[in-house]
Amino acid sequence: MELSVLLSLVLLTGLLLLLLRAGSKARGHLPPGPRPLPLLGNVLQMDRHGLLKSFLQLRERYGDVFTVYLGSRPVVMLCGADTIREALVDQAEAFSGRGTIASIQPIFQDYGMIFANGERWKALRRFSLATMRDFGMGKRSVEERIQEEAQCLVEELQKTNGELVDPTFLFQSITANIICSIVFGERFDYKDRNFLHLLDMFYQSFALISSFYSQVFELFSSVMKHFPGKHREIYKNLQEVNAFIAQRVEWHRATLDPSMPRDFIDTYLLRMDKEKSTPHTEFTDRNLILTLLSLFFAGTETSSTTLRYGFLILMKFPHIAERVQKEIKEVVGLHRPPALDDRTKMPYTDAVIHEIQRFSDLLPIGLPHVVTKDTEFRGYIIPKNTEVYPILSSALHDPHYFAKPDEFNPDHFLDANGALKKNDAFMPFSIGKRICLGEGIARSELFLFFTTILQHFSLASPVAPKDIDLSPRESGVGRVPPTYQLRFLPL
Repeated sequence: MELSVLLSLVLLTGLLLLLLRAGSKARGHLPPGPRPLPLLGNVLQMDRHGLLKSFLQLRERYGDVFTVYLGSRPVVMLCGADTIREALVDQAEAFSGRGTIASIQPIFQDYGMIFANGERWKALRRFSLATMRDFGMGKRSVEERIQEEAQCLVEELQKTNGELVDPTFLFQSITANIICSIVFGERFDYKDRNFLHLLDMFYQSFALISSFYSQVFELFSSVMKHFPGKHREIYKNLQEVNAFIAQRVEWHRATLDPSMPRDFIDTYLLRMDKEKSTPHTEFTDRNLILTLLSLFFAGTETSSTTLRYGFLILMKFPHIAERVQKEIKEVVGLHRPPALDDRTKMPYTDAVIHEIQRFSDLLPIGLPHVVTKDTEFRGYIIPKNTEVYPILSSALHDPHYFAKPDEFNPDHFLDANGALKKNDAFMPFSIGKRICLGEGIARSELFLFFTTILQHFSLASPVAPKDIDLSPRESGVGRVPPTYQLRFLPL
């Protein structure tokens, strides 16, 4: 063997030993987990069906708290409702950092409310909470906005004359219009081409972010980002949405009346002007556009996807839909729109909506967190800036809290007297300091949209209930329901 080849082999072997040793030291106080390979991490332990299945399989061996190496970086997994609550609530500050999602990191780059950290996140969240509350509860409450949008949807569905329709863009339109009315000060017509194009960008991006490709990209983004792939399509789509948002911001800036702010953008622009001489202010154009993208994207896709899954489930179980309609008829009747005050008198309907959220399991691995300091947790030391995945699916399917976790069963949320009961494992919006900002709006949307549609229409599927497949089209960061068609038949 030539000396140069032998020397190369010795150097390579030494490098591998050093990497293994460094990995061992880095893992010294972390929770247990499978031994990683240098650079590749635990790729050999990843199931071809995706990250969630891989993590749940590893849980069976290592317990509710364990470490997985995604490529070269360690990520601590939290499984089960009690474990997640202990971390995100009992040690809320320590677990309040936000991690990254590789496929959308080039868009956000730690800006905007959802993916910011530290003082930037705190400033943007305080502002967003206050402003959303002001414009959601001001002259026209969120409830009124949703009721009006629901009536617009009813009129649109009546035009279908019982024909088969794919509800995807209709459900996107109604949820997008609620958030648009708050942040942009306007709603859009369901036939508006620009609006429909934006919704398609969201739909395609959410599916791509949740795809198997994006899960592989999460493991090897440092290499794959240099090559063509679906990550570039996600970037292109969301940049197109950002361009639309930037145009709306400039229009607001040109027409701003400081004495009468119209919406979220106007209020933010006034805050920008107030802080223009403040060093290192977080109220910048970049944070505005990426906060609006966060609100627009999350406010559209989460609720619309839940509606899509929900109506597919109701066609699978028509007896449940009929019982909901019976409760609507008894409590609301047929001659006035449903209202949020009706919810407390409709425990079965509320339980069905809770169960739809649980069963649809929209963000199964949760959005990633990071610990903000060296953190002791269940006898382990998690070093500062280590990523943490709260596996929300493991809470929503926790057998300690749900008798039949893999079945759709509204009784999970009903007590022996038929009243709605609280369940501590119900955390579809996550919990703790990073809980979804729009939880209240989303819960209102789901109740009012479901009840208004079922007040006016029965559902008809082109296939028999037993043949309806509830398996997701994609399951990664998010779960995307399969595409389907149905008939809305006037009652």
